[in-house]
Amino acid sequence: MVWPITPCRRWLAPAIYSSARAGFQVVHFAMPRPVLAARFPVHTTWRMAPTVWNLRSRRSWKALGMGNHIHLLVEASDEVRLARGMQGLGVRIAVRMNRMMGRAGRVVGDRYHARILRTPTEVRGVRRYLLTNAEKHYGVRGPDLYTSQHAVTLPHTWLLRLNC
Repeated sequence: MVWPITPCRRWLAPAIYSSARAGFQVVHFAMPRPVLAARFPVHTTWRMAPTVWNLRSRRSWKALGMGNHIHLLVEASDEVRLARGMQGLGVRIAVRMNRMMGRAGRVVGDRYHARILRTPTEVRGVRRYLLTNAEKHYGVRGPDLYTSQHAVTLPHTWLLRLNC
């Protein structure tokens, strides 16, 4: 059996491959990943392991996060440095969280979602989202105690210097 494929923008994908599995044909469209340039900031979302305490509980530490994930607005010169920076941050978070919870094991997920921000409007929208997300979900008025209101370090990219 061949699955019907509806026409969409994925027809423009540069690489198309198919695989047969249990008598069905599955068509995969390989979209190229966007290339990270040093001039663009990145909004990353990182999910915590299910065994980790809620990040917004009183027994937890202050983090840039919701209950089960962390949002970060980061800068990196390329994909490799972004991946290594996230890996190093994950180790640091895991050590501290495990010490606080009195346990050992995985804390952050092994994958994160990264979205490259290319325009001032995108950066402004993500910043507003990070600062007001708790009000939407938890009804917290005013500054969120678990969100960093200011940049941890001075921004290098023009887009973050303009909007942070």
